[in-house]
Amino acid sequence: MSEIKKGNEVSKTDKEKKDEEKEDLNEEDKQLQEELNMLVERLVESDQSLYKPALESLRVQIRASTTSMTSVPKPLKFLRPHYDTLKVVYDKIIDVDTKRFCADIVSILAMTTSENQECLKYRLLGSKEEIGSWGHEYVRHLAGEIAHDWGESSESDTEIRKQLLHLANEIVPYNMEHNAEAEACDLLMEIEHLDILEKYVDENSFPRVCLYLSSCVAYVPDPENTNLQKTAMRIFRKFNRYPEALRLAMMLNDIRMVEEIFLLCKDIAIQKQMAFMLGRQQIFLELGENVDDEDDLLEIMSNSQLNNHFLSLGRELDIMEAKTPDDIYKTHLESNRPSYGPSGSQVDSARHNLASSFVNGFVNAAFGQDKLLMQDGNKWLHKNKEHGMLSATASLGLILLWDVDGGLTQIDKYLYSAEDYIKSGSLLACGIVNCGVRNDCDPALALLSDYVLHTSNIMRIGAIVGLGLAYVGSNKEEVLSLLLPVMADPKSNIEVIGMAALACGLIGVGSCNADVTSTILQTLMEKTPKDLKDTYARFLPLGLGLCYLGKQESVDAIIAALEVIPEPFKSMATTMVDMCAYAGTGNVLKIQHLLHVCSEHHEHSDKEEKKDDKKEDKDKEKINVDLSSQQAVAVLGIALIAMGEDIGADMAFRMFGYLLRYGEPVIRRAVPLALGLISVSNPKINILETLSKFSHDSDPEVAHNAIFAMGVVGAGTNNARLAAMLRQLAQYHAKDPNNLFMVRIAQGLAHLGKGTLTLCPYHSDRQLMNPVAVGGLLAALIAFLDVKNIILGKSHYMLYFLVPAMQPRMLVTFDESLRPLPVPVRVGQAVDVVGQAGKPKTITGFQTHTTPVLLAHGERAELAGDEYIPLTPIIEGFVILRKNPDFDG
Repeated sequence: MSEIKKGNEVSKTDKEKKDEEKEDLNEEDKQLQEELNMLVERLVESDQSLYKPALESLRVQIRASTTSMTSVPKPLKFLRPHYDTLKVVYDKIIDVDTKRFCADIVSILAMTTSENQECLKYRLLGSKEEIGSWGHEYVRHLAGEIAHDWGESSESDTEIRKQLLHLANEIVPYNMEHNAEAEACDLLMEIEHLDILEKYVDENSFPRVCLYLSSCVAYVPDPENTNLQKTAMRIFRKFNRYPEALRLAMMLNDIRMVEEIFLLCKDIAIQKQMAFMLGRQQIFLELGENVDDEDDLLEIMSNSQLNNHFLSLGRELDIMEAKTPDDIYKTHLESNRPSYGPSGSQVDSARHNLASSFVNGFVNAAFGQDKLLMQDGNKWLHKNKEHGMLSATASLGLILLWDVDGGLTQIDKYLYSAEDYIKSGSLLACGIVNCGVRNDCDPALALLSDYVLHTSNIMRIGAIVGLGLAYVGSNKEEVLSLLLPVMADPKSNIEVIGMAALACGLIGVGSCNADVTSTILQTLMEKTPKDLKDTYARFLPLGLGLCYLGKQESVDAIIAALEVIPEPFKSMATTMVDMCAYAGTGNVLKIQHLLHVCSEHHEHSDKEEKKDDKKEDKDKEKINVDLSSQQAVAVLGIALIAMGEDIGADMAFRMFGYLLRYGEPVIRRAVPLALGLISVSNPKINILETLSKFSHDSDPEVAHNAIFAMGVVGAGTNNARLAAMLRQLAQYHAKDPNNLFMVRIAQGLAHLGKGTLTLCPYHSDRQLMNPVAVGGLLAALIAFLDVKNIILGKSHYMLYFLVPAMQPRMLVTFDESLRPLPVPVRVGQAVDVVGQAGKPKTITGFQTHTTPVLLAHGERAELAGDEYIPLTPIIEGFVILRKNPDFDG
C-alpha cells in the first residue's frame, strides 16, 4: 500500500541557510526575496491595519508557485527563515478574519519546515477555505498528518476525531476529482472510514477505486482485508456491476451474499454469465420456481455442458486423436542402450503397466477415447496386479471425465467383473466421471451407495473415494449420512476410515459441517495410540481441516478439541487443521509460526550418544521421528498459506531453499511438495531447476517427491524444457523402478489432457481460489508425505485426488442464446495496472487468436474489436458477449 507521503523537509541549520543566501540569486529571485522580506517586516510592525493586505500579497505569491511541487517553491524557500516570526505574528493578531488568514499562511509554510504536525494544527485554526486551492502537495501532506493524528488519538477524543473526519470529507472528493483515487482510499483506510468512499465515487472512478481496494486485500491484516472487499462489493452493487460484485462475494466465501447478488440481477444474459462463474467455482444455488429461465441457469451451474464445450475445443485445436503412453515417453529419443528395465521391450513389469495406466488416463483425460482401455480393456487390466487393477480401471473414469451420460455406460461392464479390484476400480471410475458435475438423477449416489459398507474393504475404498470425488464441495446431506457411519464401523480398517474422513472433508469443504467434524473428532478420540501411528491416520485431521478450509478463526474450537489426543499425533493434527483454515490467506503470522515449528527439534547430540548406548537412543529417536511428522505438515502449510499471492510465494521459495539446506530429513522430503504447491501448473524456471537438482538426491524419498512435484509444476502445460528434463531422468533412473514410476507419473501430468487442462486452484485472473481444487491437491500431497508406503505401496489410487483440481484452461465465447460465437481475442501476459493514470494496457506481448483459445498461467485475454461487449470484465472460461449498440460495422 502506498504510504501516505509526509512532505516535511528537515529544517536546515543556520549555517546552511546563510550559505544558501550567499548563493548568487538571479535578479528575479532577488526581487522576490526582497518583496517577501518587506511583507514580513510589515507584519512585524505594530500597525495591524497593514496585516491584511500584506497577508493577501503573501497568499498571491505562494499560490502562484504551489500548483506543482517538484521542488520546494521559491516563495516557501525564502519564507522559511521567517516561519517562527509568522507564528508570533499570528498570536498577536486581534481581528478574527485576519487571524484565520494568517493561520492559512502558517499552515502552508509548516508543510516545508515543521516537524510536529503544525500544518494540520493551523489548518484547523484557519479560514476553512477550499482545501484544493493550495495545491495537491498540500492536500497530500495534510492527509498524512490526519492519518498520524487519528492513530495518536483514542476513541474518547470525539472532538478531535470529528474535526479530522470533517477534513477528510473535504480531501476525499478533491482526490477523486484529480485522479488520485488511491490516495483517497489510503486516507480512509488509515482512519478506518471506508464507508465515506461510497458517497464520492462516480461512474468514472469506481472501477479504479475497486481495483485498488481489491489489490490491497493481500497486504492488510484481518479483519481489515474483508472490510476492503465488502466496500468494493457495495460500490459495484451501487453501479449495478453484478458479475464483479459476485466475484467479491465468492472471495469472501459468503454464500448468502452470492445468492442475494445473483437474484438481484434482472438481466437474464448477465445471470447466465454469473451462473458460469458459479459453476467454475463449483457453487450450486437452489433457485426458486419464480426465477426466469431457471432450467437454463441450473444447467449452467451444474457444469453439465462442460464436457461438450471441452470436446469442441479439442476439435478446434485438432487434438482429438488418442495418445498412447509411448507417445509421451518418447523412448525413441533416448540414446540407444541395451534394452533392459521397464523402458526396454523385454520386461513387461506390473509397475511399468501401472505407470502407463496413469499416464494414459492423465493424457487422454476428458477426451473420451484412448488406445489401451476402450478397445480391449480386460486384456490391459489383467496386465496389472491387485491394487494395480483398481487404479487401472479407475483411469477409465479419468478418460471419460465430466461425461456423465455417455461415460457411465462404458464403465458399467466392469462392475460385473469377478475381480474385486476391478469392481472397486470401476466404482472409483464412476465417482471420477461425476466430479464437478451436478446431475439431478445423482447416478453416482445410486451406483455407489450399496458398496459403502461392503464386506470387503477393497470395495469400500472404491465406493468411498468415488463418492468423495463425485460430490466434492456439494455438502450433500444424503452422501454424508452414508459415509459417516463407515468411520465407526468395526469392520473398517484404518485405511478405509482415513479415506472416509477425507471424502467427507472434500464433500463438506469449507462448510464447517458440524456432523462431519464431530464424527471425525469422535473417531480420533476412540483410536488407540497404535492406530494413530498408522500412516493412514493422517487423513482424519485432513478431513477436519478441509471442512474449515479458508475459515480462519472459526477453527479455534476444533483445535481446542484436539487437545485431548496423545502427543505426537496431536501436534501434527493441530498444525494440519490450522493451516487448512488459513489456506491462501497469506497470513504472515501463521507462516512465521510454521517456520518456527520447522526450526525446532534439532538434537545434534544424538551422534555422540549413539556410541554410548544404542538402545536408549532408539527410544529417543522414536519420539523425535513422531514429532517430525508435524514438521513435514508445517512445510506444506507454509506453501498452502503463501500460494495465493506472488510476493508471499517468492518469499516462501527463499525459505524453502534454507529448509532444503539445513532442515531435518523429514523436512527435506516435504519441501519439494511444497515447492510444487506454490507454483501449480506454472513451470517457473527457478522452481524447476531446484526440483531438478533434488530429483537426483541420495535420499530416495526426496527424489520421488521432487520428481512428482515437477509434474505438478508443469501440469497440463506441455512444457518442452520440463519434458526434456523428465526424459533425461527416465534414462538416469532406468534401473530404479520406483523413481522410474514417479518419472512416468510426472510425464503424464505434464501432458495432462494433451496440454489443455490445469491443476491451478486459482482462476478469474488468479483472484479466486477454488476450495475444491485446493482440497484435492492437498489430499494428494499429504499422501506423498509417506510416498514409500502410500503411493509406491498399495494406495496409488490417491493420485486421483488431483481430479477435483483439473479444469480446462480455455476461453470460450457465446452469444446471448449460448451458441458458440468465434471472435478475435488478444492473448498476452497480464500487466498489473493498479493505480496507474489514464487507461493503461492490461496485457503485453499479445497475439491475436480466434476463440476458443487456451490461456496459460499469467495470461489474460481481451476482445480485439468493438463489435461485442463481454458481460464480465475478466475474460476467462465461459464468456457471454453482447452486441455493442454503438458499433458501426
